[in-house]
Amino acid sequence: MARAMRKVRTGSVVRTSMQKTAVVETVWKQRHRLYRKQVRKVARYRVHDPLEQCRLGDLVRIEETRPISKTKHWRVLEILQRRQVADVSPIELEADAEIPADEDTSEEEQLQAEDGELDEDAGETADDDSGEEGAG
Repeated sequence: MARAMRKVRTGSVVRTSMQKTAVVETVWKQRHRLYRKQVRKVARYRVHDPLEQCRLGDLVRIEETRPISKTKHWRVLEILQRRQVADVSPIELEADAEIPADEDTSEEEQLQAEDGELDEDAGETADDDSGEEGAG
């Protein structure tokens, strides 16, 4: 008895939050029957990934298989392409950035601000304090 050919699809991983399961999305275009316009079709498959190799954004080839769970009927055949991610963390980017000094402040105020000696109210004038008398 000859085995039936199993369906094979290619798609990208859109979710990996479940254990041993990934969600793979395949996208294709199809012409609308009446309006003859290209319509974007999307299918999502729950895929069995026992080794949890799939990462978000990977391009994978999946194959139809026996029901593994209520919604899982596909398994990962191979990972065709890994998503390219930069190896730079946000902390490294912040360390490289230089904060430009304000041209209005003098060198003494900059030094005091670095030492933490400058109060927030020190920049205000006496006129601003007179408006607070009516509040008390």
